Amino acid sequence: MSQAKKMTVTQLTMLTAVNMLGSGIVLLPTKLAQVGAISILSWLITATGSLALAYAFAQCGMLSRKSGGMGGYAEYAFGRSGNYMVNYTYGFSLLIANVAIGITAVGYLTELFSVQLSPVGVSLATIALLWITTFANFGGAGVTGKIGGVTVWGVILPVAGVSTIGWFWFSAATYAQAWNPHNLSLAQAASSSVAITLWAFLGMESACANADAVENPEKNIPIAVLGGTIGAAVIYIASTNVMAGIVSNPELAASTAPFGLVFAHMFTPVVGQIVMGLMVLACIGSLLGWQFTIAQVFKSSADTGYFLPVFAKVNKAGTPIVAMLILLAAQTGLALLTMSPDLTKQFDKLVNLAVVTNIVPYIMSMAALMTIQKVAGVPPKKALFVNIISWIAAAYSYLALYSSGTEALMLGGLATIVGFTLYGFVSTRMLRLDKARADAGNAA
Repeated sequence: MSQAKKMTVTQLTMLTAVNMLGSGIVLLPTKLAQVGAISILSWLITATGSLALAYAFAQCGMLSRKSGGMGGYAEYAFGRSGNYMVNYTYGFSLLIANVAIGITAVGYLTELFSVQLSPVGVSLATIALLWITTFANFGGAGVTGKIGGVTVWGVILPVAGVSTIGWFWFSAATYAQAWNPHNLSLAQAASSSVAITLWAFLGMESACANADAVENPEKNIPIAVLGGTIGAAVIYIASTNVMAGIVSNPELAASTAPFGLVFAHMFTPVVGQIVMGLMVLACIGSLLGWQFTIAQVFKSSADTGYFLPVFAKVNKAGTPIVAMLILLAAQTGLALLTMSPDLTKQFDKLVNLAVVTNIVPYIMSMAALMTIQKVAGVPPKKALFVNIISWIAAAYSYLALYSSGTEALMLGGLATIVGFTLYGFVSTRMLRLDKARADAGNAA
């Protein structure tokens, strides 16, 4: 890519922020309202932890010479098994997260069309969305990418809008009543929503994938990643807190379409319905893209020998249909197993489990950063500073694990441990691949 065509630091910063402002925020105001406006403490902790993670990932991206993103980072310290475990837990996290996105869309659809669904109905509607968006991907990635690039604005515009003009409807009295409705201590309030707020920042590490497309990457990638994370944090904190001052806490805490509810209060019910429609489209577009992405994650891992060969099979369009169908079956089971009388509680279960499994790659990458810097010959003084940031990021990750709750920790830990058993099946395949490559090299 020529210098003239490379992104500026401003463009990369905007891209980083937009990448994070996806469907993760759509149900968060309801979850935070169930704690109270005092959950801003969780936002501040998560924003700080996310900045530390973002900076550390920027350093990993610039210094690592191994392919595979977080898996490549982990390989420096943990070898192939670490690379595998990152791919496994990250793929598992995406699988869960997609079910949560589907439930988010169903929540908004029920409000938009004023229908009440039973727990079974919510799960079946979620499964239907998962099936539709999976089958829509069978033709390849071309249309999927274009649709996602447009529909994401269905989330960004309402969130950015309420963050700015929403203050004209803000009531200090309403906000004060919403501050701490359950009389939590500061420690309880600070830790109660860490996992759910981290959900909104998941994917920050993907911004480092643009190193070859930006001017002066050594300087500009950390600036862009930190700037984008700060920008997303400001919008998240502003939007959820202004909403707490527009709609009463009980009403917001009970809603399955909080942004539609707030816009209906700000303008008219029709505007609220339009916003709900935009967010449904955004969730479906996001789900469409992530259903394809997760299949590609499993395919690329199968190509390198980390997952079973069945995940690498593709059709004429290059789409890993078999992988999609296997993952769809797993998602169908998850939607049924997490069934709950309360839609937001089902969402909560899935988000906490997704966060737990996604934090495993984060912690492994942070641990590997010390080795990555050593291999790259980073001066000790600079390496110490970066290591301190990575330790802060790791400490935040452990706090997020703790705040996810015992059920998510147990299930996430069980899923992670199962990964070690599965590694036994693929390790023999990797040995065969190594032998084949060695034989080919000797023959050459």
